[in-house]
Amino acid sequence: MADLTKVVTVLNGFAPPSLAESWDNVGLLVEPSPPHEVSRMLLTNDLTEGVLAEAVHKKANFILSYHPPIFVPLKRLTQRSWKERIAVRCLENRIAVYSPHTAYDAVKGGVNDWLASGLDSSGDCTRINVRCSQHALVQAVDCVNQTLGDKAGTSLQVVKLEKPPLPGAGMGRLVTLDDPVTLSALLSRVKTHLGLNHVRLAMGEGRTMEGSTVRSVALCAGSGGSVLKGVKADVYLTGEMSHHNVLDAVAMGTSVILCEHSNTERGFLRVLQGQLTAMLDGKVEVVVSDVDKDPLEVV
Repeated sequence: MADLTKVVTVLNGFAPPSLAESWDNVGLLVEPSPPHEVSRMLLTNDLTEGVLAEAVHKKANFILSYHPPIFVPLKRLTQRSWKERIAVRCLENRIAVYSPHTAYDAVKGGVNDWLASGLDSSGDCTRINVRCSQHALVQAVDCVNQTLGDKAGTSLQVVKLEKPPLPGAGMGRLVTLDDPVTLSALLSRVKTHLGLNHVRLAMGEGRTMEGSTVRSVALCAGSGGSVLKGVKADVYLTGEMSHHNVLDAVAMGTSVILCEHSNTERGFLRVLQGQLTAMLDGKVEVVVSDVDKDPLEVV
């Protein structure tokens, strides 16, 4: 077992909350009265009532929920909404809740790096810190990408600029594949990595499944519309993107692969399980939810 304060310190050390977007709600969200010893931690992408029931059944006393179950401030704790019921039941069962969300998106070795690892690019990542407007950032990334375009196995990380970034951190990744592949081959890699039978595809203008090569992939786990907008790449890979952002990408010749929001995030939990077990010196049993899943299905 480990004290709750120690567990939170370890989690904050792995992915500092300062990496999260300013609008996000990260860190310790539900704290039982002390002392609180953590013996079993349940990892989930979304803390639903079903996942909470699983946590109670498995006697977990700490839940790491990638998405924050409390985002919009609660004005009351009643049985009226499912999020209120979750907060109440967590306290009743003395279960602490922690959410990293966009801090895990940004951190080196986090969700976006895991997503990029499925593209079979083994090259080193070139990291660039730029202080400028969003419009100027797009131009700067495009310029550097053209400069590095002939170097196999290089990639760029797209870093948001609201605050000075830590080296290697950023909300998106711009990956240059070691060897160009067809769009069809890239789709197969993505589906295998994410364990999906189906994804959604918008073909870029002038592109074909077998006749067009893919060398650069700009990616962002979850919802990537704002992060990827305007970045020049052969393919955008994300969970979801607005209709009009897709149209913009297609018009400039960029194909878009959409996998549904949480499908681009959930697989990282298996990697995180091993990382946290080591960081907590094996004192806390770390398990991944069997109930958690994307709410959308292809029917």
